[in-house]
Amino acid sequence: MVAVDLQGLPEEGWHYHQLHRPSMEVGHHQLCRPSMTPCPSRGLPQNCPQKTRKKLQVIICILLVELFERFTFFGIVCNMILFCTVKLGYDHYQAATVNLCFVGASTLTPVLVGWFAETCLGRTKVLYLCALLHLFGTAMLPVVAFPFEDFYIDTHNMIHQLEHREQHILFYTGLLAAALGIGGIRAILCPMGAYKLQGYDQHQLLSFFNWFYWLVNLNSTVVFLGIAYIQQSVANNLGFLIPFMSVLLMLITIHMVRNNLIFRPKKGSSLLTTLGVFLNSLKMCCLHYRHLSGGVASWLDRAKENNGGCYSETHVENVKVLARLFPLYGLQILYRACITQAGHYNGEYQGSTLTCFKRRFLEHFQIPAGYYIQTMNSNLHLNSFLLPIGAMNVISILPLLLLAPLMECVTSCYLSMEKTPFSPARVITLGHACAALSVLVAGLSEVHRKGYPLTEQALSGKVLQVSSMACFQLAPQYILLGLAEALVTPACSMISFHLTPSHIRGISLHFLTLSYGGGCFLGALIIQLVYLISRGNFYPNTLHEGNLEHFFFFLAMLMTINTLVFWWISSRYSMRTSHVSI
Repeated sequence: MVAVDLQGLPEEGWHYHQLHRPSMEVGHHQLCRPSMTPCPSRGLPQNCPQKTRKKLQVIICILLVELFERFTFFGIVCNMILFCTVKLGYDHYQAATVNLCFVGASTLTPVLVGWFAETCLGRTKVLYLCALLHLFGTAMLPVVAFPFEDFYIDTHNMIHQLEHREQHILFYTGLLAAALGIGGIRAILCPMGAYKLQGYDQHQLLSFFNWFYWLVNLNSTVVFLGIAYIQQSVANNLGFLIPFMSVLLMLITIHMVRNNLIFRPKKGSSLLTTLGVFLNSLKMCCLHYRHLSGGVASWLDRAKENNGGCYSETHVENVKVLARLFPLYGLQILYRACITQAGHYNGEYQGSTLTCFKRRFLEHFQIPAGYYIQTMNSNLHLNSFLLPIGAMNVISILPLLLLAPLMECVTSCYLSMEKTPFSPARVITLGHACAALSVLVAGLSEVHRKGYPLTEQALSGKVLQVSSMACFQLAPQYILLGLAEALVTPACSMISFHLTPSHIRGISLHFLTLSYGGGCFLGALIIQLVYLISRGNFYPNTLHEGNLEHFFFFLAMLMTINTLVFWWISSRYSMRTSHVSI
């Protein structure tokens, strides 16, 4: 749910300029320049009711598309680990790796698809192409999940079902197509384009991001719980039809508003230009040591034209501002790699700066890997009701829902007393510490969980041996994880937005997006390495026969190091020392 300013859709954003350009063709699709004669009563143009209705139609359709896209994404990932282990026969480490790789691919593809849309095919064509890919991908997944053995029995009582090789081919083809489709839809659609944050100060920005994430979390909680319950308890195979039906609705919505769904960003520095400055600087540094002489203030200055490079001074200075944020991006890779083992999937590219925040946030609400497996092997029964595994993940959303109003009150009190609230860098440090503590508590909970006797529990038609410990005893680690995300995500977004000039904010968020996507892949690599080095003992397929707690303790050590390093460099991200134009 996104609140949009109906009076302030930016002219450089939505296809607002189509209402103001001269007629270019005659016929049914003719667009005429509207009359700008003021309304007699209100001093507004005569066509203001039509423009208001058009904007309202666009906003409603975009909200529906957001809901459908989020619905399809959660429909794919919310029980992917359970599906891979029960239906496809994967080990826990394999299922967790597949889950993280899909989320990582869905995080990175918007950057790549956004660049492709700007430079090659065009945004409208790419949008429709990605919508079709999304439709194709989500259509493959029900084929894998469908119980053919229950329906296709011939006259000789022979059961016809997909072979494992065919299942795997369809499954990975569907995931790849869905990831590309999700990336294109997120890259091109911009529901946040109506917000104008250029004049906001530090505290207003942080307040905006806190409440924005609060609204998205509230919506995500309802969608996530519904899908998790349907897939796990009502009908596992019906659950995988949900993405397919949602994409059909999404395609209808896109068709209803066609061009109005496409965001036209301002032209500014591109991702390729930024990377080119780095490569040219490295090349000139190598030449300098061999043939050239003369010193420069920064090694990036060698890419300037007056120093023999290929780029203007403006481009190089912009890259130097971004380079200041690279330590933040690098530490977010390790933070995301650790937190994806435990915690959530909260999800531009040559697109809007603000859509980056929305997309990255959705990708923070990530389906847990380690915590999910730990919960799956605990007692999920509440009296006679079998809780969906994803219900525990909702517990980590509660701090996000409660902390935003609390932080708003605390900030208002500080400002009323003319005191300075905590800086975003300190807030991020505190969030990293909460994440480290969450993983540590998870390790201790795993030791405690293994002390309970085993009991039988049916999940998706398969009976598993699980611990009799109630899953609610794992709540503290989920709460700490949600607290970490509530502190880190808005503060990171605000630093990336506030410490860069307006014309390179999109590039800044590209790099932050890449760091989150890279963190997912690094998390998958950590799982593989830990499994190989420990020979499956630290990431066991049967938890009561292994030592999953050692894996959590290892993550806690990594997060502690990450927290200390960020605390050491946090002074460079003080807002008081920033002189960047907003």
